[in-house]
Amino acid sequence: MDDYNGLPLEGEETPDQQPEENQSRRPGADLFEWLQLFLGCVVTAVLLFNCVARLTRVDGDSMNNTLQHNEIMLIWSLGYTPQQGDIVVLNKTTTVLSGWTEPRAIVKRVIAVGGQTVDIDYDEGVVYVDGQPLDEPYLPEAMYRPPFATMYQTHWEVPQGSIFVMGDNRNNSTDSRDDRLGTVDADYVLGRVVLALWPLNRFGPVSSQSA
Repeated sequence: MDDYNGLPLEGEETPDQQPEENQSRRPGADLFEWLQLFLGCVVTAVLLFNCVARLTRVDGDSMNNTLQHNEIMLIWSLGYTPQQGDIVVLNKTTTVLSGWTEPRAIVKRVIAVGGQTVDIDYDEGVVYVDGQPLDEPYLPEAMYRPPFATMYQTHWEVPQGSIFVMGDNRNNSTDSRDDRLGTVDADYVLGRVVLALWPLNRFGPVSSQSA
């Protein structure tokens, strides 16, 4: 039989080599890890809601009945390019319309994009894009001619890099038909509305309606 000299056998752990979980943790280690996790969540949330998606609230009745006043919605921003039929949120900081005390975020539907033409026949209540009538089942009622001098125009050519927007509640909407707003530079688009969040009875995806 081999003599045992008191040294640890191969593979045997000495007291100093016990697994870390069996050693006493430093005071405050758990708190530090929770703090790291919390800060990581905060940074992730900030990046998410500033660069990818964000929450905003509908202000006014111009998008009835698709979206309603005070409804909370989620808008998608990352990599978004405006498309005809999308509902978008605009940050038009240079415009203060009637009844406003300061610029607001504007929620509207994209009717046409850069390079397209828009014509409105109020007698028929029809919007034409590039000469083709739009199918607009989302309108709550027939569209009539606005009584305001700033909305007398009926033909527009949308510049490249801009969009023409209108509210679904056409008879109660200040939009690109109004000379004070007009076509909107696409850089003002914060994102596309993808989800209605609140109130709960309105919860659900908000789909685009193409022409």
